[in-house]
Amino acid sequence: MGADTRTRRFSERTIRQVRLDCGRAMTRARFCPDHSEIVQLRCVDERPETEQCFGNQLWYFEGLGVDGERLRHSVFGVVEYSVQFGLHELVDDGVFESEPQRERFRHLYEREVHPLSWRQPAHRWLAVGLIAVMATWLAYLLIRILSV
Repeated sequence: MGADTRTRRFSERTIRQVRLDCGRAMTRARFCPDHSEIVQLRCVDERPETEQCFGNQLWYFEGLGVDGERLRHSVFGVVEYSVQFGLHELVDDGVFESEPQRERFRHLYEREVHPLSWRQPAHRWLAVGLIAVMATWLAYLLIRILSV
C-alpha cells in the first residue's frame, strides 16, 4: 500500500497508526481483515495544533473489502483525528460504497472544524436583532407597569 500524503511527510509511526485505524474501520464495516486490503491512503486535511486549540487531521483511504460471502467491494473510507499534545486521538471513521457518500462525511467534518464565530456578519446581525427585540419587550413591560 502506498501512502500518498501530497506535500507533507508524516512519521512512520503516524502512517502505521492510520493504517491500523483504517483496517479497524474496514473490520467494523464487516469486511474480512485477512482478505481485505487498503490500496491508497492520503491526508486530505490537516490543521496544526496551536496554543489555543487542538489540531485536526482527515485521512482518506481506498481499498478492496471482502465480505463474509467472499465478494470483493470497492470501498472508500475516512478516518478523522484530533491532534492533542502531538498525539493522534481517533475521533471518527467510516467506510462508504462511493466517493459521494464519503464527501458527505467531509461536509460534516468541515462544519465541526469551523466552529461558529461572532466574526461572521450573520451572527452579529442575529445578536443585534435579539437585543432589539428584548429592548422593545422590556420597554413595553415598563410602560405597562408605569401606567397602572
